[in-house]
Amino acid sequence: MFSKSKINEPGPKADEASIPKPAMPDPSRSTEFKASAPKAKPAASILSSDLHITGNLKTTGDINVEGTVEGDIRAHLLTVGESATIKGEVVADDVVVNGRVVGRVRGLKVRLTATARVEGDIIHKTIAIESGAHFEGSVQRQDDPLNGGKKPVVPAPASAASNG
Repeated sequence: MFSKSKINEPGPKADEASIPKPAMPDPSRSTEFKASAPKAKPAASILSSDLHITGNLKTTGDINVEGTVEGDIRAHLLTVGESATIKGEVVADDVVVNGRVVGRVRGLKVRLTATARVEGDIIHKTIAIESGAHFEGSVQRQDDPLNGGKKPVVPAPASAASNG
């Protein structure tokens, strides 16, 4: 009675037209499915308190550090646990410090809890420092603290002017 018009649909490719399609789904291929919703966000990576890492960490996800990291960390959300120590630069959209950080902290939202110990500069868009937190360094607000943390220096015009 009613049929779908195939005028605007692209035709099958030459190799697809020659392959017969099964009428019933194959139960052995049950791993293939079409999800109607986007994939769920993966769980945060947890670095336990007995773990000591020497080297840089980089992820687009979340990291929960309870151990010791000697190196730079870049993540979406970084949570520094009370027993954690990070010696290096920290760059994340959201940074929550409950433990110790020795190095620069850059983040859109930075939060130092009452148990935080930070020795280094903080470059942020928004910051919260709870009563009891220990902090030694400078605080600087920037609209985009994640990209370099420094304004670009253009030495070319200055050197061209001094040579000419």
